[in-house]
Amino acid sequence: MKILAIHGSPRTIHSTTRRLACFVLEGAADAGAETEIIDLADYRIIPCTACEACAINGICVNDDDVTAIMNRMKEADAFVFGSPVYIDNITGQMKIFFDRLADAIHYQHYSGKYGCSVATTAESGSTEVVAYLNHVLNYLGVVSVGGIGIATGGQLAKVEEYEPAARALGKKLVDAVREGYIDPVQDAILSDNRGYFKAIVEESKDLRADDYARWVRMGWIK
Repeated sequence: MKILAIHGSPRTIHSTTRRLACFVLEGAADAGAETEIIDLADYRIIPCTACEACAINGICVNDDDVTAIMNRMKEADAFVFGSPVYIDNITGQMKIFFDRLADAIHYQHYSGKYGCSVATTAESGSTEVVAYLNHVLNYLGVVSVGGIGIATGGQLAKVEEYEPAARALGKKLVDAVREGYIDPVQDAILSDNRGYFKAIVEESKDLRADDYARWVRMGWIK
């Protein structure tokens, strides 16, 4: 089992959010999972231009590191999304990466996986950012098992107080992969999302027969 954290702070290894995400990974590792973390700021990620070229065959025209990251996501069983709060939202690095996941969202490439989210801030916005990160997980077809948002008040050591809760979240993620995790609210959201994306899949069924066949096989298209 592999748990992959995707971390959006430009501070990379010096980030408080990264510290929190690593606590989650350590809890997952203690429960028997293999873990990995990706610092998006270390990678070349070109912003999406909405050219819609990926709609033809699922391949982006941009020659950067996103395809490699997405392949690592395919190999993982679960994700940890982490971002500090920048002007009441996720970082630019995280948002640019999310925008490049449009095709994976439309075709639900990560459906069946699990995830959780973490965020840190000085004063406000962490709860909202965790909610947004979990919202993106749902867009990807991923079921979230929860999240942790921390307001440090400028005291960076405060994140250490959340180590037990973060480790417990990591264990919960591993348990979800092993045993399943049912949330009727999220199940309804995922179903509604697929209902919306269904039109995109059907429209491109001749160009992307394999993706269309997968949707039929999953029972999402009848």
